Amino acid sequence: MKKDTLLGHAGRDPARQHGIVNPPVYHASTVTFPTVAALEAASKAPLEGTYYGRYGTPTQFAFEDAVAQLEGASHAFAVPSGMAAIAAALTGLLQAGDHVLVTDSVYFPTRKLCDGRLKGWGIETTYYDPMIGAGIADLIRANTKVVFTEAPGSLTFEVQDIPAIAAAARAAGVLVVMDNTWSAGLYCQPFDHGVDISVQAATKYIVGHSDAMLGTVAVRDAALYERLKLAATGLGFHAAPDDCYL
Repeated sequence: MKKDTLLGHAGRDPARQHGIVNPPVYHASTVTFPTVAALEAASKAPLEGTYYGRYGTPTQFAFEDAVAQLEGASHAFAVPSGMAAIAAALTGLLQAGDHVLVTDSVYFPTRKLCDGRLKGWGIETTYYDPMIGAGIADLIRANTKVVFTEAPGSLTFEVQDIPAIAAAARAAGVLVVMDNTWSAGLYCQPFDHGVDISVQAATKYIVGHSDAMLGTVAVRDAALYERLKLAATGLGFHAAPDDCYL
């Protein structure tokens, strides 16, 4: 399916909405269940349906499905901003004693997160030349868990050799996170190039009108989705249904 066609269909299921193309805005905190047994079953699998407002409503689910389809991801979820997406990915993957490699051309607030909060949690960051390519292998340590990339670089616009970086990282058992904001999921398919997690500041191009704050996290497989989504909801990250509808 061409991207132009996909943009008109992604995340929409008129058959479930009485034939209406766009899903409505569902505002919700509490979700009721017909029996205690149903509640207990839902609590054991909160990502498999509507469980509690913080985990999402059909409005958020529709937006998340659209993002996953556009990026070619297994799953995606929404958070309140691009920085929330970056924070959800990094804090969901790293813990005290870990090491992360971050491109030196990184978005400045991401650098502040690494040099401030992550450092305070005992996570070490090394910044690398964005044009390093396969040479990233020389910087990977035994405790390196993540390589963070941007293509293009958010400020200086270098285009990193993502396939080479991803191949080196995968050989060492290291996950690759890519900030894919510039492409909006349309002009770069990170999962085709070996990336494990794609984050976006959806505030920029996906929202497009400077009237909402949103971030997205798209992942390669269901296991990563569960790991990061539960980390994000545990930190209280929640994208408003009105913003997702926009």
